[in-house]
Amino acid sequence: MARVQLALNVADIDQAVDFYSRLFGVAPNKRKPGYANFAVADPPLKLVLFEAPKGSERLNHLGVEVETTDEVGQAAARIADAGLPTVNEDGTTCCYAVQDKIWIDGPDGPWEWYTVLADAETMSCASTDCG
Repeated sequence: MARVQLALNVADIDQAVDFYSRLFGVAPNKRKPGYANFAVADPPLKLVLFEAPKGSERLNHLGVEVETTDEVGQAAARIADAGLPTVNEDGTTCCYAVQDKIWIDGPDGPWEWYTVLADAETMSCASTDCG
C-alpha cells in the first residue's frame, strides 16, 4: 500500500506527538529524540515530525512511501519519462531507517519517493536536509 508522506518541522516534539496521537488515534510508529513518525491507516498517511524550535518553515518536505524498491524504480522511470530530474539514494540511512529512495525538486519544495528497508540507530541524512 502506498501512502502520502507529510514531513513537518515542529516547535515542541512532545507537544506535537501528543496532539497528533490524539488527532489520528494512533501512537507513534517510531519515536527518537527530536523525531517521530506515525503510520496512519485511515487516512493512509505517513506523518513525520522533526523538532525544529527555531524553524520558520513548518513544511519540511512531502513524499510517497511505497512497499518495495521495485516500486521506487518504477516511479523513478515514470518521473524521468515525464522530464523531471531525480536524485537516487539507494541504501541511504535517513530518519532512523535504511531506505531506497529518489528525490524530486518540486516548485515549492522537495518530494521523496521511498521504501524502508530496515530500522537504523541514527538519524543520518544524505544529500537532502531531512530535518
